[in-house]
Amino acid sequence: MSDTSPRRRSGGRAARREARSRPLDAAVRPVRPGLPGGWYKPLSAQDVVRINDAALDALEQIGLAKAPPSAVEILTGAGAVQGNDGRIRIPRGLVEDMLARAARGITLCARDPAHDLKLTGTNTHFGTAGAAVHMVEVDTWEYREPTMQDLYDAARIVQALDNVHFFQRPVVCREFEDNAELDLHTLYAACAGTSKHVGTSFTEAANVPACISLLHEIAGGEAAWRERPFVSNSNCFVVPPLTFAEESCEVMEACIRAGMPVLLLSAGQAGATAPAPIATAVVQAVAECLAGVVYVNALAPGHPAVFGTWPFVSDLRTGAMSGGSGEQALLTAACAQMHQHYGLPGGAAAGIADAKLPDMQAGWEQAISNVMAGLSGLNMIYEAVGMHASLMGFCLESLVLGNDMLGQVQRCVRGVEVREEFISIDVMKSVVLEGPGHYLGHEQTLRLMQTEYIYPEIADRSSPKEWVEKGQPVLLDGAKARKAAILESGKHLFSPDLDASLVARFALRDLQRGPF
Repeated sequence: MSDTSPRRRSGGRAARREARSRPLDAAVRPVRPGLPGGWYKPLSAQDVVRINDAALDALEQIGLAKAPPSAVEILTGAGAVQGNDGRIRIPRGLVEDMLARAARGITLCARDPAHDLKLTGTNTHFGTAGAAVHMVEVDTWEYREPTMQDLYDAARIVQALDNVHFFQRPVVCREFEDNAELDLHTLYAACAGTSKHVGTSFTEAANVPACISLLHEIAGGEAAWRERPFVSNSNCFVVPPLTFAEESCEVMEACIRAGMPVLLLSAGQAGATAPAPIATAVVQAVAECLAGVVYVNALAPGHPAVFGTWPFVSDLRTGAMSGGSGEQALLTAACAQMHQHYGLPGGAAAGIADAKLPDMQAGWEQAISNVMAGLSGLNMIYEAVGMHASLMGFCLESLVLGNDMLGQVQRCVRGVEVREEFISIDVMKSVVLEGPGHYLGHEQTLRLMQTEYIYPEIADRSSPKEWVEKGQPVLLDGAKARKAAILESGKHLFSPDLDASLVARFALRDLQRGPF
């Protein structure tokens, strides 16, 4: 009598589920921090040279206005020239000398060394930024003012997201009227929520010493802080076009003396504060950041600094910023090529949505610029997740959804690996000539399903039938549930004793803390 009972395929769904349930070592995950890009180059080699030459001409012939007295002393002492019009002009020979001194291959430290960012070559890292002045509430479709609690919650969510590699403040805590309180509480909330590298800003130089004292206490002393500075200063040291921002320059000098890495940030807006042609907007941003390289290395040769060309785009019909445009994606990718031309660690903006809510428009706007930034090999990709309304709004649910999006982006950055095993036709011969005619239960499929492929946490890939059986969930439902789960379990990263000491010493306001 023949056996007509159904046979279970060797392997099958149970085996695949079991394979996926096993945790992977970080080195073999399908995506991970620091994947090298560099596949996409919108500029030819000749274009890069021409942009460099034009930037050097701008520094020599136009120069920068409104340098504070300390900057005048530092820059002219190094060989720059202050003209009768007060502008600081920088000879190209001085730029080349300072480029030779500049730090390369730097590491931005995290409190947890597992999250250190190695800014070498075309290694890519994605993170937050933006300093939005509104929170986006997806339940009511309203915008409201952000608080320190929102910043803390954002940091705790980033701590739990594998594809978001660093945390630069995405919102301004609007409950503080005093700038010194704002700077101190911003730093406390960010560091209490994440052990990844943190980026922050300071409104004036007088606020830096107290914030550095806070960091010394968190680090376990000044020596420990200086050995592994886990916070960097995002510094808009220029006001485009080609004008120094005096207070920010003074902040930058204070941060450098305190051992804090800096992001040299030039954020012109093409057609408004930067030239309308994309190429010339890149020229101006490069010139301004090269001035920053001279400034930093004249003050402290080899100090860790990120070359932060962040030119933005205007919708020239209205003059409003358009961070989600294709032109923005091109600008960012072109800037990455210029960073690589100088061999400097570089950062720029991507992932900005002009959309007001996490909808389809936001999805394509965030994805296109993140993909192009990653493929271009940009070291630090800021504002990659959570940002809406051209940086005016920040959304925690969008931050969660962005983790899925960045997983797919990084899989594109990783590219196609052509190994001998992969191009061998032995498996094809076995399946087609001897086997079942498909690869679903094959040993190779099961072995590679987690290392060759990445799977979303929130996005839905079920069939229409399965989707109906699950109650027809929409994307935001999953994001809200994941956000709630993270905030319920996400820990407060300071010990109770350290936290009590910080609160008492720096008169910090209370938070709804996660568990210690």
